[in-house]
Amino acid sequence: MSGVRILVVQPSPVDPLGRLGDWLRDAGAELDVVQPAERALPALDDYDGLIVLGGEMGAYDDIDHPWLSDVRLMLSGAVSKRLPVLAICLGAQLLAAATGGQVRPIRKGPEVGTLLVAKRDVAAEDPLLGPLPLTPDVVQFHNDEFSLPPSAQLLASSPKCDNQAFRLGECAYGLQFHIETTPDVVLEWARNSPEMAATARAGQLDPEHLVEFHADLAETWQPVAERFVRIVGTPPEERKASRFLPLA
Repeated sequence: MSGVRILVVQPSPVDPLGRLGDWLRDAGAELDVVQPAERALPALDDYDGLIVLGGEMGAYDDIDHPWLSDVRLMLSGAVSKRLPVLAICLGAQLLAAATGGQVRPIRKGPEVGTLLVAKRDVAAEDPLLGPLPLTPDVVQFHNDEFSLPPSAQLLASSPKCDNQAFRLGECAYGLQFHIETTPDVVLEWARNSPEMAATARAGQLDPEHLVEFHADLAETWQPVAERFVRIVGTPPEERKASRFLPLA
């Protein structure tokens, strides 16, 4: 689907849009990437969808990163406007915090590595995540977790963090895990955070394993990016008229 314009908020240089950007562009989306530490966030009026990526900062680190409050406000406004949202890792935590959830350190310690999440039964009918395998591959690299906002629909969980994916309303999604990474990006995170990296299972952060894993990741998640572009391009009245969009 061509002609849809998506604003991408990139909180940190160490978590770029990566292959997710390629998948979205291949599906016909026009992307405007903004790093809020360097450029003020634009108004949402000129965009059909919003993506918020991850970063090393915490969701409430406003003193060191004052623009975080602007991102939370933007996410709250996007949900109110029924604008399609895809929020990843820190982005998902900001989405939760902006809409009534809470963010806190993971009780069981960091979740790091090339892991699986488990779809909840209700996710089978979800327009974005429904066609995924029951336990899709994901990359995890985070210290914090979030509680679900009121009225959010839980779509996926993991043994360490119950809340891995959720939907607010018709089309605002939060993913605690990463789908946008490349092997080089994950290796950079491991170099920058050796204590966190040490909690991954043996071999999961080896370069050869990461290359193989990311090939499987692309096979699973590129179709999700394509479905997100279709959701972005669907008028709100049509999303409301049909509870679920076509999954094909």
